[in-house]
Amino acid sequence: MLIRLDDVSLAFGSRPLLDHVGLLVDEGERVCVVGRNGEGKSSLLRLVARAQPPDDGEVWVRPGARVAFLVQDVDAVADARVADVVAGGLAPDAGESWETGHRVETVMSRLGLDGEARFASLSGGWRRRVLLGRALVTAPDVLLLDEPTNHLDIAAIEWLESMMLAFRGALLFVSHDRAFVNRLATRVVELDRGRLSSWPGNYDAFEAKKALQLENEAKENALFDKRLAQEEVWIRKGVEARRTRNEGRVRALQAMRRERRERRERIGQADMSLQEARASGKLVFEAEGACVAFGERTVIRDLAVRVQRGDRIGIVGPNGAGKSTLIRLMLGELEPTAGKATRGTRLEVAYYDQQREQLDLGKSVVDNVGDGREFVSVGGENRHVSGYLRDFLFRPDQYHTPASALSGGERNRLLLARLFTRPANLLVLDEPTNDLDIDTLELLEELVAAFPGTLLLVSHDRTFLDHVVTSLLVLEGDGRVQEFVGGWSDWAQHRAAREARPVASRGLAHGGVARGASGAGAAGAGGRGADAAAAAAQPAAVGAKPRKLSYKDQREFEALPARIEALEAEKAALEAQAGDPAFYSGPQEAVKRTLERLASLGGEIDAAYERWAALEALRGG
Repeated sequence: MLIRLDDVSLAFGSRPLLDHVGLLVDEGERVCVVGRNGEGKSSLLRLVARAQPPDDGEVWVRPGARVAFLVQDVDAVADARVADVVAGGLAPDAGESWETGHRVETVMSRLGLDGEARFASLSGGWRRRVLLGRALVTAPDVLLLDEPTNHLDIAAIEWLESMMLAFRGALLFVSHDRAFVNRLATRVVELDRGRLSSWPGNYDAFEAKKALQLENEAKENALFDKRLAQEEVWIRKGVEARRTRNEGRVRALQAMRRERRERRERIGQADMSLQEARASGKLVFEAEGACVAFGERTVIRDLAVRVQRGDRIGIVGPNGAGKSTLIRLMLGELEPTAGKATRGTRLEVAYYDQQREQLDLGKSVVDNVGDGREFVSVGGENRHVSGYLRDFLFRPDQYHTPASALSGGERNRLLLARLFTRPANLLVLDEPTNDLDIDTLELLEELVAAFPGTLLLVSHDRTFLDHVVTSLLVLEGDGRVQEFVGGWSDWAQHRAAREARPVASRGLAHGGVARGASGAGAAGAGGRGADAAAAAAQPAAVGAKPRKLSYKDQREFEALPARIEALEAEKAALEAQAGDPAFYSGPQEAVKRTLERLASLGGEIDAAYERWAALEALRGG
């Protein structure tokens, strides 16, 4: 056992965040903490990191265990050289020696960091990578991550997943990225109304079981309230009933009243709705050979694309590849430096910008939405601003506070509230999911999926993309934009097959098996990341023709689906076993072997899928 919370309580003012909770985390576990914004997830991590004490109870960390904390705020480190920021993770008594210098150099090499670069000059994603190096340089037994995927592009998130699958210590992390949680978590812990509950498996398993629990909870509460109402009627009967009153029944009623008063109701669901404007013209945007350059740097090159009314388009690519520039070009905020760009007619745009520049941080929450008016028009009806803000889960005490006092998630909700007061037939969302809790994110997802107009979505949330878009514009960093029909998972499969062709050809020529970064199991994912990336970058041979598989390859190809199914079944069984608290009271050697096997299965499954894709590509599938 590495971490134990015993009967821990923590309050923010008069509001309890943790209410006499318990938690166990053992070696090799990857535990994700989920819950609404403001529930206390970050506070829980700070307790484990000993950054703040509990109000009551005990936080125990195994003596000698090293705990490293990757904070959510990437501006938390002052300006310095990258090498100094990474070295800052070492204990002050480590001093400067060949060993410590070598450790810093090794970590920076694994993460692809330039030690001489200035931390303040880096993008948000690279700052996050430096801070991860600062945490990993201590060789921690426990790694704490608070929203590690915020502001990372998809390539960086996939890289982080590989790093964390290779990490041998225990992982306790907070994340709203469902694909990230599904890939990493061996257990989900939910913080809900001050209580912690543990659920074995990944996010999908948690979501299904949680929905059933909430349904049962609602039924139990309804039955309890009905019994309480009946008892209240009984206690208020006339004189005859009072003379024959059963004192035990009276005491039971008093206990029921106390229980009802102490029940903490689940926070309401945000109630969002989009206003549809009149239909736009059939053409929304068209570009022919359009280029956008800033000085000598060409960001968009030879763009040829046509967007029509009702299209649902995701825009993806690395940070800095030009996604926001493409949006500005399509909206007419930029004109092409070469080529032609045409915008459609009758466009009414609702634009969510990731920098939240449409918010006035000096104004109150009410004024940001109402612009000085008491009522706003939503869906054809006048709504009082305060009532409308309640739909977005703002409390009355927040209405007149400045927007600058809000958390990141609350600012996102405020911008959405402002945005949705405006009718639109073109919805443009630039990274709308940052800082949103999963419940709000899923509601936004449903809302966007039901929007009947045209959608342009920039997002690093792979699940969100899969659920709301039907095609992609992919920017791969050279200024060119590739159109692709399908969602993110379709593109990832296409990309894997494309990249597997040259890798598979080289591997088979040397009698080997083509594998990706995680091909030999999770333990090697970090070490081979650079090689896999280099291999993936090799262009496919022009005009290469698929060949027939050898008898041996064909047998392997036919057997792979059954092997994948068996590996996934084994992984599910081990996850269920590891999710049982009694599992950790067994022989420690057996526990260790099980967790090591569980950690390696993800890599084996990935390798099997990649091998299948490589053989599929070779047979011309």
